[in-house]
Amino acid sequence: MAVRWLCSLFGKPFDGGKRMDHGAQQHQPHHHPMEQQQQSYHQQHPAMMRLYEVQKEVQSLGSAVCTFSGLQHDRDYKRIERELTRLLLEVDKVDTEGKPELQGARKRAAQEVEGLLRYLEENATHPSRIAIEDLSNEARQLVDDRVVAPQRSGGVAEINDELVEALQEIILRLTQVKTEGRVPLRKARYRALTRMCAVQDVVEGRTQQQTLSLPLSGETHEAVNLINQVMVKVSVARSQLVALLMGLSGRDSCAHLSRILTEMQVELDALDVSGDAAIRNYRKQVVEEINGLLKHLDLEGEGEDTRRYDLGQNNSIREIEAVRAHVFHLREGVLRHCMMGDLSFRPKAELQSLLTHLDQVDTAKNPCIREARRRAVVEVQAIITFLDLREALARRQPGTEHPAHRAVWLVLGSLSDLQAQALGFDGKRVEKSYMMLEELLTKQLLALDAVDPQGDETTKMARKQAVKFAQNILNYLDMKTDGWEY
Repeated sequence: MAVRWLCSLFGKPFDGGKRMDHGAQQHQPHHHPMEQQQQSYHQQHPAMMRLYEVQKEVQSLGSAVCTFSGLQHDRDYKRIERELTRLLLEVDKVDTEGKPELQGARKRAAQEVEGLLRYLEENATHPSRIAIEDLSNEARQLVDDRVVAPQRSGGVAEINDELVEALQEIILRLTQVKTEGRVPLRKARYRALTRMCAVQDVVEGRTQQQTLSLPLSGETHEAVNLINQVMVKVSVARSQLVALLMGLSGRDSCAHLSRILTEMQVELDALDVSGDAAIRNYRKQVVEEINGLLKHLDLEGEGEDTRRYDLGQNNSIREIEAVRAHVFHLREGVLRHCMMGDLSFRPKAELQSLLTHLDQVDTAKNPCIREARRRAVVEVQAIITFLDLREALARRQPGTEHPAHRAVWLVLGSLSDLQAQALGFDGKRVEKSYMMLEELLTKQLLALDAVDPQGDETTKMARKQAVKFAQNILNYLDMKTDGWEY
């Protein structure tokens, strides 16, 4: 359900009692003087004036409703719900004195408030919102078990590649959650992704550097003991940061941790290590670690900027979409020429340049942008492999082939025709044409499985490539119809 922006409760723009501009007046219907007098009377009626006041409050709450990305038990949800319920009661209390015009205005006002209440509840209880929360809880439990809880009990956090991979798997599943274009769902997904990616970055950096090996002995210089002490504090701060990002920290706050890390930097800056390059370098590494943690402490306001979570406004996505539009144009041209049996249209160089362009798109470590780019790359590669197979089929010399190899070529010819259908397919999985195409591709895989290479190595390799080709078409078709959105 789309929420209408509340510019009016009464079927026309509310002007706050001001006169409309001349252009707007020209488009208004001419009323009989008596009707105009009656309309003016209703606009000045106390009931109508009260509804105008309610409308202003509804408008001020509208933006909060349209961008709320939490759940029903959240404090902000309860506050907004309480305010809207109060306004609904206020509307209900308006005395219309039985006048139809006032009754209609009151009904429309009530409908707008009820619409906002429904929209608020729908987004907070939407299956996608629940899926986002479930994945967030899964990541939270993982981090708590492996990082936060061991540190709090005085043990050692299990920070390793296995943890990084487990987080990455949850992040990938989160990118697949559908938002239906709803701002609250986009916002919730973005905020969850941002925090998980930040935790992954912190954990990944720890596994790569393992800085707490304390590379210098305290006997080298008195400053080393102090740097080593700071390093121990950095390790604790790292776990605190992870707990904050995942909502596992009770009393701590980003501001408090930021102050602690800044104090560490001041402490390190005060050390006199000018006479020893090795110690200077050690201190520099520790400062860089602290800076790496500090950069993740500005996530409190993440998701408030629409350009961050509404990726339709993101410049990288716009670049990807521009490439996809170009790819669509080239694909249509390729299919059109192939239908006519014309193999002269081979825009491979142009397609390769588009792959290079996509490779240079900045994803800013955003998994949704990475996935959008990956999909665009798959679309380009699908056309290139289609052109390559068509060219190979045209160059084929049947007379010199092994009989088993000939059987593989026959399947490849069928796969080429099916790939043309897959490239041009623009429907949904429930459609009969999709199911028929999927069934025909599966039959070709079975046909390849039945081919006996009879010991011919060339046939074995050709059959293996043909199987991969068929599976790639199925994967491409699956990607086109999975309903993914950034």
